Amino acid sequence: MAATTHTVTNQAPPLVGYDVFTADRALAEAVERHTEPELVGEVREELAGLGRTAGSAQAQEWGVLANENPPKLRTHDRYGNRIDEVEFHPSWHRLLGKAVSAGLTDAWGRPAGHVRRAAGFLVWTQAEGGHGCPVSMTHAAVPALRTDPALAAEWEPRLTSHVYEEGLRPAAEKGGVLFGMGMTEKQGGSDVRANTTSAVPLAADGEYVLTGHKWFCSAPMSDGFLVLAQAPGGLTCFLVPRVLADGTRNVFAIQRLKDKLGNKSNASSEVEFDGTWARRVGEEGRGVRTIIEMVAATRLDCVIGSAAIMRQAVAQAVHHASYRSAFGGLLVEKPLMRNVLADLALESEAATTLALRLAAAYDADTEEERAFLRLAVPAAKYWVTKRCTPVAGEALECLGGNGYVEESGMPRLLREAPLNSIWEGSGNVQALDVLRALQREPQAINAFLQEVGKARGADHRLDAAIKDLLTELSDLDGIEARARRLVERMALVLQGSLLVRWAPPQVADAFCASRLGGDWGAAFGTLPHSLDLASVVERARAEV
Repeated sequence: MAATTHTVTNQAPPLVGYDVFTADRALAEAVERHTEPELVGEVREELAGLGRTAGSAQAQEWGVLANENPPKLRTHDRYGNRIDEVEFHPSWHRLLGKAVSAGLTDAWGRPAGHVRRAAGFLVWTQAEGGHGCPVSMTHAAVPALRTDPALAAEWEPRLTSHVYEEGLRPAAEKGGVLFGMGMTEKQGGSDVRANTTSAVPLAADGEYVLTGHKWFCSAPMSDGFLVLAQAPGGLTCFLVPRVLADGTRNVFAIQRLKDKLGNKSNASSEVEFDGTWARRVGEEGRGVRTIIEMVAATRLDCVIGSAAIMRQAVAQAVHHASYRSAFGGLLVEKPLMRNVLADLALESEAATTLALRLAAAYDADTEEERAFLRLAVPAAKYWVTKRCTPVAGEALECLGGNGYVEESGMPRLLREAPLNSIWEGSGNVQALDVLRALQREPQAINAFLQEVGKARGADHRLDAAIKDLLTELSDLDGIEARARRLVERMALVLQGSLLVRWAPPQVADAFCASRLGGDWGAAFGTLPHSLDLASVVERARAEV
């Protein structure tokens, strides 16, 4: 019997061995746009190096192995001693090590730090999404700790270090550390003011013991955690180290690991505190205010992470269609498939452009930009993260049955896609946050409108959308029931303004015609046929 019955043909080669950063035109242009001219060369070289690693066969294999071998909880050692450790596959540590060494936890003190870090996070997340959780929380912990100069002086150099050292040891003995966060509890969820974990002061100033639980605590093998608990003065933020300065383990009882839809490589846990030592961060009773900047930074990472998933999904879809033939020609040349791919590419570019604009606002750090972020971050978090799942699903369908099998990598993207919409507050939480800013912070809406107004007069559909938005904003009575519609419109108008100013005309034209002008169906692939869709698709192609 013949060993081979046929020759395999008409299959796309794997998308591997390419520079994930340089191949993403929208991202590369955004980095250049938002980086000081004297730094552009350095930043591009740095990101291209990370991009080549992210697109390598080795990094892709790390991602596969980290998800095929999920973390394991070890509550006790062989003698029955409580250890509360989580074991990870070596690939997880390699992914984390590369993220830390690439500076993905170091944004707050470097020139163009947030732009280069956001771009790097977008690039490296395409290799594997789960390990981004501790990377994000470590990065985001810095502004919360800065409310206490002594704590910041002690911990910030460790958090922003480019050295990754696995294992539990006193933080002072490590070249770099990772942080996690514990806010939500069983009875409250997003309503953190309903927390019941108690904090009892000790004799030493700023020291407490905690008793209670945390329903979601991601990355439990981190070196420290910012948590919320009820002190005598009200809800307060605390720093909980896993290992105390004398080398003993803090009380940090991991009850179980969550069995999740996606995000399989990352350990999300339930944790019990029982006499757990903690250091107060900020004032008693001001826990939410203390930790809110950490929350805002992680929300931006939700936007960036979703943009990364969308970009990888679109790159895979366009790559497949560029090699796969059907009905007498390449799929990418078929008008209907081209419409689908172009529609997906628009969503991806709009997300990337918005994410980098937000990162640039962090770098600018002016009063106006901070006011802009107050509205733009929750609006972007609401909309971009919600677009991620349908984009991943449609891109998977572009590969047909080939995309439905695990080996393609598309199912892992699809399972990961809903996460960022839930993490750090789901859709309603974001929409309500926008409403609070609208009602309490007039400077925020002024900054937002000034930003979108920079493109006024460039596209009549954008102008009409801005006018409609102003009408919506003029009446805030009873607005909660229509908050989602308002926030969606705000995000789309902001994306439209950015694309009109910075994207190629064919991209901006297609976005404004469909997302703002209403010439669009309810599914991807329903763009007006008269648009230059071939150019939009070509721009999204990742050349190997």
